[in-house]
Amino acid sequence: MKVLKFGGTSVGSVQRIKEVAELVQQGGSKIVVLSAMSGTTNSLVEIANYLFEKKNDLAADLVEGLRAKYHKTINELYKQDEILERAKELIRSHFDYLLAFTQDSFTIHEEKAVLAQGELLSTALFQLYLEELNVKSALLPALKFMRIDKDLEPDYFYIKENLNRLLEEQKGIDIFISQGFICRNVYGEIDNLKRGGSDYSASLIGVAIKAEEVQIWTDIDGMHNNDPRIVDQTSPIQQLSFDEAAELAYFGAKILHPSSILPAKKANIPVRLKSTISPKAEGTLI
Repeated sequence: MKVLKFGGTSVGSVQRIKEVAELVQQGGSKIVVLSAMSGTTNSLVEIANYLFEKKNDLAADLVEGLRAKYHKTINELYKQDEILERAKELIRSHFDYLLAFTQDSFTIHEEKAVLAQGELLSTALFQLYLEELNVKSALLPALKFMRIDKDLEPDYFYIKENLNRLLEEQKGIDIFISQGFICRNVYGEIDNLKRGGSDYSASLIGVAIKAEEVQIWTDIDGMHNNDPRIVDQTSPIQQLSFDEAAELAYFGAKILHPSSILPAKKANIPVRLKSTISPKAEGTLI
């Protein structure tokens, strides 16, 4: 089984969602880890900031503006009336949940619950789209297996035991959809992984299931031999060691967070950087 992680830009528009849906249907069994749709997390951070400042009217306006964007997306994405109605109900549930915070007190714990809505929405809507395509798939809720301990580090035993239990309960499914970034803390509250975000989630999941490979999909075809933002005609590096990749990431290679591949390194699981723009390109194997 492989783990495929797609960032926010990869699911940031109707066209990109369709492209990712095509990609995940290729090959064998896999867990697909998704970030929030691009722009969503920034909006949720802004909403949380207004709530902290008790500017609830401004927070409510932002919630409704984001709700409208999601309604536009689903109206373009789904063709079947029954699926579209389920998507509308999903959006109603999540955005009414956000709106409720404008009528109540707000703390750091509520902030993390607010930020989690982006990943919960993107994965549910993506899985619903696969359902419309008659592609057999299932949601694998990160909040049921991803946990950090009292030191805010991943609880490897808990993750492994609960993730594999959930997989065992879904016999006959080859495509699983899960959330990056979000988790629960030792008290059972919604929290997040912070360092490396969704890449870190994919790496932890890869270790827990002893994945054949962890793939990080972005809009760049791997790590390049120079910074393509500065130097023309760069080319992707076919293969790197874990230490070389971590060093490049540490010194500014934006494609990969330095800490995100540490779990995979320790478990000796290869990580491949792939491009949604050029999916047939080999990318970089770490």
